[in-house]
Amino acid sequence: MLARRNRRGDGQKSSTESSSDLMDGQSIITQVQRDEATSNTPLQQQQESKGAPISSSTKKPRHRSIFQTLFCCVCYDDSDPIQVNNNAPLLVEENGTICKPSIKHLLSDVKPQDAHKICVVIDLDETLVHSSFKPVSNADFIIPVEIDGIEHQVYVLKRPHVDEFLKRMGDLFECVLFTASLAKYADPVADLLDKWGAFRARLFRESCVFHRGNYVKDLSRLGRDLNRVIIIDNSPASYIFHPENAVPVASWFDDMSDTELLDLLPFFEKLSQAEDVYTVLRQHRTSS
Repeated sequence: MLARRNRRGDGQKSSTESSSDLMDGQSIITQVQRDEATSNTPLQQQQESKGAPISSSTKKPRHRSIFQTLFCCVCYDDSDPIQVNNNAPLLVEENGTICKPSIKHLLSDVKPQDAHKICVVIDLDETLVHSSFKPVSNADFIIPVEIDGIEHQVYVLKRPHVDEFLKRMGDLFECVLFTASLAKYADPVADLLDKWGAFRARLFRESCVFHRGNYVKDLSRLGRDLNRVIIIDNSPASYIFHPENAVPVASWFDDMSDTELLDLLPFFEKLSQAEDVYTVLRQHRTSS
């Protein structure tokens, strides 16, 4: 986990942030464009075959310009394997039994104030905010981000009712920000967005699993019981490992009349009292 307090020094640069990555389409912000190509990805084709609605977040452009280097838009490729660490040493007991290497969880132990609370993983881009290089007169935040030694301004719009949403969610749940964006963009946004300390932890791109061309948020790596974990995200690709734990939201760009976050609060009030999230989520899907 790369939280703000454990961030790399300014003079260090990971391979994820290198200029070569930017040139081949790896970007700083995970975001959905409204003028994306309309060709279907395998996930879209699968959704169509099931008669499910296609989220705009599954449409990914194949070519990026300098203007789009902040956006993490990747295409599906069935040949891409799940990244695993095959170099971890195997531990062998005296009786010859091979022990599985210990797994380092993404989250630390639950804090006392969050004991017995459900863990809620919350996405950032197009779920809570929309960000762009393009100047916006009504931007809530302007974030400077350095790319290849050049400072760029990122204009950030807050989704309507996000303040009320985060404040209440922080009271009800153990909230975790989990974004496929890089920390150098997402961390400053979270600093300005979360005035109440709702996010107990922040997870960024390096905490995702790169699977078939997508950054997937593997909830099993959090270190929490899955029957006590939910994820709020606008992109189905982000939670393809655990769709039964998801509360999908519509992608948001700039509609100031949007009320989705506010409308969801009564549901989350009920969910916060559940012993097992799966029962409530199944009922929610059936009634929706």
